[in-house]
Amino acid sequence: MTAALDTRAVQRAALGQHDLKVRHMKFDLSDDIPEYWYDNDPFKTLLLSAMSGGFPEGERFFIDSVRHFRDRLTDPALKEAVRAFIGQEGHHSREHGLLNDFLVRRGLPIDVIDRNVGAFMRFMKKRFSPERQLAHTVAVEHFTAILAEGFLLPGSELEKMDPRMAKLWAWHAVEEAEHKAVAFDVYKQTVDDEWLRLSEMAMVTVLFLGFTAVDLVRLLQTRGLASSPRLWLKAVNEMWGVPGHFRKLIPSYLAFYRRDFHPDQIDASAALARVKARYLGDQA
Repeated sequence: MTAALDTRAVQRAALGQHDLKVRHMKFDLSDDIPEYWYDNDPFKTLLLSAMSGGFPEGERFFIDSVRHFRDRLTDPALKEAVRAFIGQEGHHSREHGLLNDFLVRRGLPIDVIDRNVGAFMRFMKKRFSPERQLAHTVAVEHFTAILAEGFLLPGSELEKMDPRMAKLWAWHAVEEAEHKAVAFDVYKQTVDDEWLRLSEMAMVTVLFLGFTAVDLVRLLQTRGLASSPRLWLKAVNEMWGVPGHFRKLIPSYLAFYRRDFHPDQIDASAALARVKARYLGDQA
């Protein structure tokens, strides 16, 4: 996926015309879901499990950081988008909390990840200005958006998951794509500090990759797989070699550093529509 400019999408976003839907979802987390529910692959299953561990506390932080600036907004449409953003992120926090409970019952220390992320979010709220907290949200939202649009929404990876898990991750990916520009537009209309935006993305890159790597290794250790050369060689090749899921995200990641960047310049609308129809029952 390339960061091709979609001028009409950027113009719509500049006017605060966001297309968000708050979905009240319930997911089937039955005991017969396979242990390695993603392609029968421990690495990929535990990678998404590690990410889920940080979502409940992270999503609550995102809500608070955007809500802080809501009263400064003058565009009624953007204010409504913020309301929907809060609704979507609130449901993400709740449903991933339930998924994390399910994973803990399976012997994975997801609760440790949750506590660590919660402690870091509290540190940020205490030490960082509201402006930097919002910049942090903007940066993480870019990460989650490119992972959703470049990794999950094309569809082939969702098809490798147990159908019950595929529906949950499709839902999360869809809504990350839908609201990917909300925090950014709030930031541009209220803070609009380029140095803060770019410096925070540099910091988030280190934190996001570092925390995810540490959490993944912790989960692999519980299954006795952290020192498996075969597992790591296969994973590195798939993510960074061929097919190179993460390698293909690099152009979209780097686009964030352009001065004229806007999240809607990355257009994944066709994939988004297909996944909505197949997994969520949304029709165009």
